[in-house]
Amino acid sequence: METMTLVQWAFDGLLGCTVLWLAWRALACEDLFKGIVLFISFGLLMALVWVRLNAPDIALAEAAIGAGLTGALLLVALAKLDDEVASLSTNSQPARSQADSSPTGSSRSNESSGQN
Repeated sequence: METMTLVQWAFDGLLGCTVLWLAWRALACEDLFKGIVLFISFGLLMALVWVRLNAPDIALAEAAIGAGLTGALLLVALAKLDDEVASLSTNSQPARSQADSSPTGSSRSNESSGQN
């Protein structure tokens, strides 16, 4: 069993603190794009954690799936969400229902429901 030097302890401690900080920042982020970028960074650092734990197979899976594939899917979903929001904001008024289109339709329905 190899002994850990002070530099290795410091690197592992810094890596652990950075992973925890990135996880907290990714969850508490207000901006979705920034949160996704932090999530991808978190996945890459988790791959480095697995390498430090002598698990290169899990590190490769984490880098490919956790950071790469999931990050790409989240970015595509964000782009589609932005397109949907942009298309909704271009409509000047939402479609009105038939009851709201008549000037007295809503007041009559309120009067009839109040007398029951």
